[in-house]
Amino acid sequence: MELPTYVQIEPVGQCNLRCTMCPIQFRQDGPPYGPPAFMAFDTFRRLIDQFPTLQELHLQGLGEPMMHPRFFDMVEYAAGRGVRVSTNSNLTLLNPARAARAVSCGLDTVCVSIDGASAETYERIRVRSRFERVLRGLELLLAARERAGSALPHLRLVMVAMRQNLHELPAIVRLAHQWQFESIFVQHLCHDFGESSLPAHYRPMRDYVDAQTLLHEDPARIEHFFSEARTVARELGIELRLPRTRPRVHPPGTPGPERCDWPWRGAYVSYQGLAMPCCMVATPDRINFGSMAERGVEAVWNSPAFERFRAQLSSDEPPEVCRSCSVYSGTF
Repeated sequence: MELPTYVQIEPVGQCNLRCTMCPIQFRQDGPPYGPPAFMAFDTFRRLIDQFPTLQELHLQGLGEPMMHPRFFDMVEYAAGRGVRVSTNSNLTLLNPARAARAVSCGLDTVCVSIDGASAETYERIRVRSRFERVLRGLELLLAARERAGSALPHLRLVMVAMRQNLHELPAIVRLAHQWQFESIFVQHLCHDFGESSLPAHYRPMRDYVDAQTLLHEDPARIEHFFSEARTVARELGIELRLPRTRPRVHPPGTPGPERCDWPWRGAYVSYQGLAMPCCMVATPDRINFGSMAERGVEAVWNSPAFERFRAQLSSDEPPEVCRSCSVYSGTF
């Protein structure tokens, strides 16, 4: 099977903000449990070099990518090969020098995670965060872009919609326009952690998702705020993507790539070099196919374990971890 043209790599497996809606708080990577959970730069280069047709690289994982001491070197290395590089960030680690580097390194797009239009909502979701630091990071990045006379990096706002922040969606659109975002990507909580094999320490996440998912929300309330957000976005000329609010049904015999094309279209590699089916799995202790860093990209991509996973995903009895996923259900 041909190697993918799209790859996600997790540079960092630890975080500078604790987020109540993701497994970071349960993931014992990096201090105080052990050494910094950073992908070695040489490992990164070896991985990139093994994707000869790579067109797009997204640097994202369960950690803030800009914590990596060589994050900008990673971007430059891939961009120098003609790869379009994007990342997810909360921007809280930017200072004027790092903002200038973000503009000059070849970074194409920054997806900024903002789950509330007010400090109260944002800081309730992102535990121990400071909303003002995110806005300060935006200010620094826009100023650096203006000084350089550059349109890059493009800015996309990413919001995880939940019952507790749904009412702020129209205000999120206004905030995005104020800070020169080109688009807004609103998504559901990505996984309900419903598989029976779920490690016990993730079970509080299952409870959190069950309490906050829009799948349990009043459809009229959802439509009210979705409709208002669409109107504001149209008036301000900003692209707004909203998720489906009800799961889709896969008819018997639906081909695997039509259920979810991730295992055919893109590779996802953890900071340790472990290959997972996609970023929705989040942590390799739930499922992984072995180390691309040690065994090589092609050997793992075309391994029997990965092929069995694809075959099962093509069946009417998909892997249990997929059945709990919002991408598979069409609600992402």
